[in-house]
Amino acid sequence: MLSEKEKKELFRKRSKLNEEIRALRKELNKLNDKKESVFDNKEKVTSSISNLINRVKSSKSQRDKLTKEVKEVKENRQKYNQKIKEEIKEIKELNKEKKRIQKEYNIKGDPSSIKRDIDELEGKIEINVMSFDKEKKIMKNIKELKKKYEKVKIISDVFDKIHEVEKQIKELKQEANEKHKELQKKAQQSQSKHKELIETSKEIDELKGKEEETYKKFFETKKRFAQINDSLQDKLIEISKINEQLKKYEDEKAKTKREVVNKTLKEKADLVKEKIKNKKKITTEDLLILQGAEK
Repeated sequence: MLSEKEKKELFRKRSKLNEEIRALRKELNKLNDKKESVFDNKEKVTSSISNLINRVKSSKSQRDKLTKEVKEVKENRQKYNQKIKEEIKEIKELNKEKKRIQKEYNIKGDPSSIKRDIDELEGKIEINVMSFDKEKKIMKNIKELKKKYEKVKIISDVFDKIHEVEKQIKELKQEANEKHKELQKKAQQSQSKHKELIETSKEIDELKGKEEETYKKFFETKKRFAQINDSLQDKLIEISKINEQLKKYEDEKAKTKREVVNKTLKEKADLVKEKIKNKKKITTEDLLILQGAEK
């Protein structure tokens, strides 16, 4: 059985352990809250990284599509520019032919302008009511213009072709200009997506650093939590052993006390039985002693 000194020492140890257990549980709760908070932050950062990676994929896809479109527009613009060069080369050849014919036949001006004058004068006669002299004068003018046109109409086809080629060149230049504008617009869009891609990638790298730092903090907190929890379990085991020792002490003490009481009761019961045997008068207290001894 424990001595009184040993019992007091156990009570002192148990009291100290209870204080340490309360402190450890308090610290454990704080660490658990911190651990959960750090984990939530890490999950938020991880989620942000995932969203940014999806954005990068989308931007890259759009950029690649725009880059492909820029290439296609460049090719189309090049085709228009090549066609313009070919048309300009053709019009140069036509102008050479025009000058040769003009020189050979001594022709000046554009035959089409003479034809337009003839059509205009004939239209006046058909539409307007005029005096005979004026109509005669116009008819004479038409006749002279027709003679002149007969001389120069040899070059009319060349002029018509030159006008047609000039018209085509103008249309091609407009188309080329539109393609150039489209090219600039798509190039700007592609550059914008590329810039967005670089900035988002940079942001991802920064967040990955933050994620790593947060995970490290979470791991350290988790490790500290495990250490405190292990220490708490050790303290609980230790206090459980002390409680067992104290319980054993109390049980032994109670057993000794019962043995003393039973011994005393037995001795008293023996005296009462002796009185009965000797036919002496017994009291109520004697009866109670006998009842207690039987129990």
